[in-house]
Amino acid sequence: MTDTSHNISVSGYLARITAGLAFAAGAWASAKAVASAFNRFYLKGRVVLVTGGSRGLGLILARQLAEEGAKVVICARSEETLQHASEDLSSRTSDYLAIPCDITDKQQVKELVQQIHDEMGSVDILINNAGTIQVGPMELMSEEDYVSALNIHFWGPFYVMRAVLPDMMARKMGRIVNIVSIGGKISVPHLLPYNTSKYALSGLSEGMAAELKKYNIKVTSVYPGLMRTGSPRNVDVKGQHKKEYALFKLSDSLPVLSMNADSAAGRIIRAMKQGDRTITLTLPAKLALAVHGFAPALTIYFFERVSSLLPGKTGDRETRKGRDSESRLSEFFLTKKTDEAAEKNLENQP
Repeated sequence: MTDTSHNISVSGYLARITAGLAFAAGAWASAKAVASAFNRFYLKGRVVLVTGGSRGLGLILARQLAEEGAKVVICARSEETLQHASEDLSSRTSDYLAIPCDITDKQQVKELVQQIHDEMGSVDILINNAGTIQVGPMELMSEEDYVSALNIHFWGPFYVMRAVLPDMMARKMGRIVNIVSIGGKISVPHLLPYNTSKYALSGLSEGMAAELKKYNIKVTSVYPGLMRTGSPRNVDVKGQHKKEYALFKLSDSLPVLSMNADSAAGRIIRAMKQGDRTITLTLPAKLALAVHGFAPALTIYFFERVSSLLPGKTGDRETRKGRDSESRLSEFFLTKKTDEAAEKNLENQP
């Protein structure tokens, strides 16, 4: 009799714990949904600045923002690519600007933000998307490669944030999205200048998120894995150019490893509207980040093995564009999706 009573007592205790956990989980989910609705940021009529917006992911983001009623401003260094992007956006909205600007030049950034203010009003949303990628072995990367990567991925976003923040802080309202990379959390072989600069941007972005909360400015750090934007043709390649480019392009093309860029852009915009602090895109990136979080030595060991299989340091230090490094391997049928994306997202422009 005593044993039976004890069993009933234990069963009842466990049932109460289970019910309590279920209630807590439901309450947490409800609170999260309410917080998400409260933080939601509507786009209609908002002024959005997208750096590197003339092609690739930046252009895709600009298209989707325009379709939601935002006033879109894109900037890029090349006036020619901006002209093509301008023609693309004109079929979707009349509320847009396409302004030439090198974001690594502090004065040009100031003039850009002033022009936006004069013609459209204060920037409500900033998306730091401009970027570059140098592919090749560490031995062939120069100091200038690191300086260039840091200028584009760290100093450029820093200058633009510093330029738009005074208005945002005064109004106690704003959104900033920094397109970092899984390379800003895990250093992948043959992308060392890129990884280094993205680590710097990650630290800046996450630190800004904490310090700007008191001004009601939400900062979202985006950590994408590979996306099929069509960008490989514009990467800078060193060493065994054709092999390096073919491997990069193939990785960027495979559906298992890479993500549809339109879908990625949609998720980035949703995260921005909800005020999410971070978002990681693609399943491989999420898995790699999870493993690196509890066993960083394991991921380093894995990439040591990967590095040993990549093309060696033979070859010259000359930099070539991916589009100038095509070969039979890079034009393999599996890379067709990347070529299609390049055409669609204006990555085939010089």
